[in-house]
Parts: sequence; structure tokens; C-alpha cells
Amino acid sequence: MGGIGLIVRWLAEVHVSLRSGIADPEGQTIGSALRSLGYSTVSEVRSGKLLRISFEADDHAGAESAIEDMCRRLLANPVMEVASWELRADEQQDAEAPNP
Repeated sequence: MGGIGLIVRWLAEVHVSLRSGIADPEGQTIGSALRSLGYSTVSEVRSGKLLRISFEADDHAGAESAIEDMCRRLLANPVMEVASWELRADEQQDAEAPNP
């Protein structure tokens, strides 16, 4: 029986960082600056990116697959970077839907 599928809006926080062993000049600069500001206990800083993405998918498996594909195809360079993400349904989507 064919039913009407609900499209769910998903929110993903994608964290992209350099792989271990890859030089991180931005992190080194930040670490040096923190130490010069008196934070002498800072031993290492690794920089990265945080991306917040809102998109639609039928279900959690579809959303997970979409985020994995986005990371592989564009958001992270697999040679130098690793990506991890947190995924959740957007609970605000009902509040923003127009009333019929």
C-alpha cells in the first residue's frame, strides 16, 4: 500500500578537522598566540571547521546517507581531513510551517 511519506527537515553539525600527522599552521599560530597571552599550559591547538546544515530527507537512514555523501563529495578532503557529524530532526519545523 502506498502512503504519503513525510519529509523531515534534519539539522547536521559537521566537524571537519585535519588528519593526525598533517601540519596545522593555523592551529600552531593560535596556540602560540594563546601562550603569548599568558595561557602557558596550552600545549597544542588543532583548527577545523564546523558546518551547520539544514536539509530534508525521508528518514534518519536517508539523512545519514546524505550527510555522509556531502562530506565525501565536498565538505572534507579525504586525503587530509576527517569529518564527523551529529544529526537530529529539526524540532522547529512544525512551528515554522504555515497554517492551511
